[in-house]
Amino acid sequence: MAVEHLVVGVVVERRAIDNPWIDHTWAPVAVLADAPDVAPWTSLGKDGRSERFYAGSCALSLYSSDTAQLIENFTSGTGKLWVSVRPTGIDPPLEVVGVTADPTEGEGYLEGMGDVVEVVPMPEGIADHVLSFYKAHHVERPFIKRKRDKANRDAFSGRPDRPDRVMRTEGGRPVGSVEDEP
Repeated sequence: MAVEHLVVGVVVERRAIDNPWIDHTWAPVAVLADAPDVAPWTSLGKDGRSERFYAGSCALSLYSSDTAQLIENFTSGTGKLWVSVRPTGIDPPLEVVGVTADPTEGEGYLEGMGDVVEVVPMPEGIADHVLSFYKAHHVERPFIKRKRDKANRDAFSGRPDRPDRVMRTEGGRPVGSVEDEP
């Protein structure tokens, strides 16, 4: 199985909100095709009630066994990336859990309790790399529908090859059936 890892940068945004219990929320807002040469948690600028930070780098992994899901990502016309971050409760306030181009893996990120998962647009450089990986490694696999085996009715009525396991009956009913109870 072929595997490629791309190092990408993750940008998160701290948004001020009007809420009596919390004063802000965090959300991933972008992925950078190349991780910049700045320290994690560098401020990238403020805009009114929000501020963006470079949260750090993360590996975007592409697996040849997932090429069908990777190309499914592009059916809407533009690729997307799923970004998952987790609040830490300490400084820095978030840790990057993962970045994926696989929609099924992105759905799996939603199972993390307390994790913040957002879908962000895929940068053109990453999209080109994902599509070239697809072209190089995709193998069409035909769908084969399994056929069910016919039920063996004798299998439910005791086993003649094991006399100690043969179901005893009285008057056509198994002994100890529900109908024997008062």
